[in-house]
Amino acid sequence: MVMNQHYDVVIIGGGPAGSTTATLLKKYSPQLRVLILEKEKFPRPHVGESQLPQVSEVLAEMGCWDKVEAANFPIKVGSTYRWGQDSQPWDFNFLKDEEFREEARPARYEGQRKQTAFQVDREIYDEILLRHAEEMGCEVREQTAVTKVDLEPVSDRISGLHLSSGETITARYYVDASGHVGILRKALGVETNCPTQLQNIAIWDYWTNAEWAVEIGVGGTRVQVMSLPHGWIWFIPLGPERTSIGFICPAEHYKNLKKSATEIYHEAIASEPRISKLITNASCRGEIETTKDWSFISERTVGDNWFLVGEAAGFADPILAAGMTLTHVGARELAYTIVALDQNRHESNWLKNQYDQNQRRRIQQHIRFADYWYAANGQFTDLKEHSRTIAQDAGLELNPDEAFRWLAQGGFTNDIVGQAVIAGFDLGSMKQVMQRFSQQQIPWEVSGFNIFELNLATATKEYLATYANGEINKIESYLRDKYRLPVTGFYGLLIEILGRTSDIQQIYQHLIAVFKTRFSPQHAQVALNQALGCLEVMVTEGWVNATLNPDKPALNISIPMEGQLVHTSRD
Repeated sequence: MVMNQHYDVVIIGGGPAGSTTATLLKKYSPQLRVLILEKEKFPRPHVGESQLPQVSEVLAEMGCWDKVEAANFPIKVGSTYRWGQDSQPWDFNFLKDEEFREEARPARYEGQRKQTAFQVDREIYDEILLRHAEEMGCEVREQTAVTKVDLEPVSDRISGLHLSSGETITARYYVDASGHVGILRKALGVETNCPTQLQNIAIWDYWTNAEWAVEIGVGGTRVQVMSLPHGWIWFIPLGPERTSIGFICPAEHYKNLKKSATEIYHEAIASEPRISKLITNASCRGEIETTKDWSFISERTVGDNWFLVGEAAGFADPILAAGMTLTHVGARELAYTIVALDQNRHESNWLKNQYDQNQRRRIQQHIRFADYWYAANGQFTDLKEHSRTIAQDAGLELNPDEAFRWLAQGGFTNDIVGQAVIAGFDLGSMKQVMQRFSQQQIPWEVSGFNIFELNLATATKEYLATYANGEINKIESYLRDKYRLPVTGFYGLLIEILGRTSDIQQIYQHLIAVFKTRFSPQHAQVALNQALGCLEVMVTEGWVNATLNPDKPALNISIPMEGQLVHTSRD
């Protein structure tokens, strides 16, 4: 007997994209009838274990951060890289080692834990999230695959899903959270493009009793990313005994070796002394897994009654550990979008366009940033010339030197609306990384000046979506040429201050006064650094004209090769 059941939202895929979307739908609109379809039986293994701090914000909003913390996953304080021209490893930290204090676990989501992230065993992590969605009131059906997608003729609508159970399911909204498989994406004929020359293969396995490279406080450590002549190795502790170790190399190199994945994997690990030492007393599971690791973006992520989220929408190379961030943040924005659509809070096309533009731009930026990292490691012949290619992809015609300067001044640091940040790097730490890669000093555009005047001439206005507390709000944004200036966050604060004064000393004092009331002394300094980073972007993009009054002291900012968040392991 074939049954037909109708839901408000049907989500294909029970991984983090699906469970995050479902949980937040039920949190902000409890009356919605939400179904999650998952072809596997959880728990099930999955790669992609390293997170960024932004994920924890979403977990807290979902109400399941405490559950993830109770699983006792290692705390990611940062990463250790051997990358670029320097043969010595160097660290990128979310906060300095000495600032990470001893703290019993499970802890609360406050203080230092808002600046750090998790390294998760996906078998455990994904099940925590799926069960949480179930507890929130979502219906979850495991071992239930979608066998056919019904499309309405001459339209952009899905009319139903056929399941392996023999049922036909209908809904008002359909969500593809099925990962790179892209069940709805493929059924709808949505094209994808690969805006990068990078085509890599990932090979990995899990190890027992590997040593941690470093132990920081209680449960804190750093991921290891070690470059090799033809690829790189990741080393991610997932718990006291279990570690994920993988090797990524170009597909062409993999093909030319004419060896098995097992041989290539173990030869790569044996060639890396730092990793070899950590696994001296460890044992390998012995079940090598591989996947095509090619970045891509869907040409669109929304339709009449359907959405793509997570890796169904796109994928960026894992060198910067951005995958889980892109997934959780995108799923959060999708839940907000569906709730707003359901409650008629804003115009439908605007809501969908905001979601679509956010996802595709964010994925694109992470692909560009990953390309830059690979360029710095010699996978592309000329770092500055490749910077030009990245700038062209952003719609800017710049020569190699101009393009490199554009990147160094925050060319794609708009991961979060209102901040100059991408993949956990604020502009200051990004400049340090670029200095390491290029082996040259990266100047600040704002240095040497003391008068900063707002320049909004010829700019047009548009509205951007911000997502907070279950609601989507419209904020003003200025648009000129290829640049956009959102009137929110640090940018909004600077616009307000620049409306009162153009003198850098007064600007500085206004910033200090605001941050003293909002943050602890430690976080106030971080906020000040990020605000100056935003001022740098505003000057670079022409939103602020910088001049020098010779009768007053000038602003002087420089970035050492090694500093607060980026330093060598020797330090």
